[in-house]
Amino acid sequence: MKSVALHNLGCKVNTYEMDVMRQMLQENGYEIVPFVQKADIYIINTCTVTNIADRKSRQMLHRARKQNPQAVVVAVGCYVQTALHAEDLGADIIIGNNRKGQIVRILEEYFASHAAHDTVVDIAHTDEYEELALTKPQEHVRAFLKIQDGCNQFCTYCAIPLARGRVRSRKPESVLAEARALADAGCKELVLTGIHLSSYGLDFLGIRSADYRDAARAGFLAELVEQLAEIPGICRIRLGSLEPRIVTPELAERLAKCKKLCPHFHLSLQSGCDTVLKRMNRHYDTEYFAQSVRILREAFQRAAVTTDVIVGFPGETEEEFAATKAYAERIGFYEMHVFKYSKREGTPAAVMEGQVPDSVKARRSDELIAVSDRLSETYRTQYIGQPMEILTEEYKEIGGVRYLIGHTEDYVLAAVPEGEIQPNRIVRGVGERLLQDSGLQVILLR
Repeated sequence: MKSVALHNLGCKVNTYEMDVMRQMLQENGYEIVPFVQKADIYIINTCTVTNIADRKSRQMLHRARKQNPQAVVVAVGCYVQTALHAEDLGADIIIGNNRKGQIVRILEEYFASHAAHDTVVDIAHTDEYEELALTKPQEHVRAFLKIQDGCNQFCTYCAIPLARGRVRSRKPESVLAEARALADAGCKELVLTGIHLSSYGLDFLGIRSADYRDAARAGFLAELVEQLAEIPGICRIRLGSLEPRIVTPELAERLAKCKKLCPHFHLSLQSGCDTVLKRMNRHYDTEYFAQSVRILREAFQRAAVTTDVIVGFPGETEEEFAATKAYAERIGFYEMHVFKYSKREGTPAAVMEGQVPDSVKARRSDELIAVSDRLSETYRTQYIGQPMEILTEEYKEIGGVRYLIGHTEDYVLAAVPEGEIQPNRIVRGVGERLLQDSGLQVILLR
């Protein structure tokens, strides 16, 4: 039995794909060990969304080689797919996207020949959706469920279309089969994820270059949610990141009828300034985004809206950044994920004039994170004295006291004192007060 140490970097899609690889390895007799432990094989699922992600990917590959110079080091995923010089990764095996499901076969071929292995497909010209299936989630409470891959949007700052290719969707029958298996394994919450979730079903129309709104109008995503909601044992369905342009009154009304759908919507903003959005090639303006938020808040009681924002995009002035801060206040996000712009080779933004100094990016990031923290605390405190329902997940010590924590439907973290209640249970109560410890904010439920 060979031992395998795994390390994942990046998004929910990467997390899902790593979980599937772990499952496949276990089913074929490999022993999974912690990454800090000496192992026969190290597999690093890489990310390339930022320069920092690239650097972390390289660091983990080098760390694996240092921990056991005799080990087989495997580099997998997005950074591998876009690296200009893959041979410099220092890996014995290189596996790009759309080939992660072949991890066991590739390892066996390597051990049979002991020859360096390079498996990187031309991701930009494939229509193949790689079928992966997870039946044994890492946590029994919640599971990511990948339904889509690729992106056709080509925002000027983003290298992900280069790493993931064009839109490819998973057949509904395959999604439903995996969801039933996850429910049978005790999973109560599904998080639908993809590289560009709003494009789900676009390729079913047979038009490779069509706007994703064609898929939205055809109702592919809404219909899939409705079908998933019929599966016994599934209590919650949560959507991953969405484009604001997919939100229409018709879609919101249809989704609101699905009582298992969590009223938590992550709408990618990226900037609260119209001139920056235009340079980013985002295809909407701030008023359109605000309208999408209004539609959701009218359809769902206490809808939680979270977002991503990039600071320091090329040419961003102090006035444009101030507009983003003011806009965030106006919308009242529950949470914002703030990113400093990172130059990605091969993207239009990488050669734009007006590249912002790192020191300015850092200051703007700190300022916007402070706004986010304040808005988040304001959103959470509205639960004080109000009824709440959480799905319990794990035990955690907060302020020296051990609690069982879980999330509400709108992804607010809450806690109940350790006692007779077990994980993976729906618990109802009333919000008593806000617990804070090392940056963690949790509502105490009584």
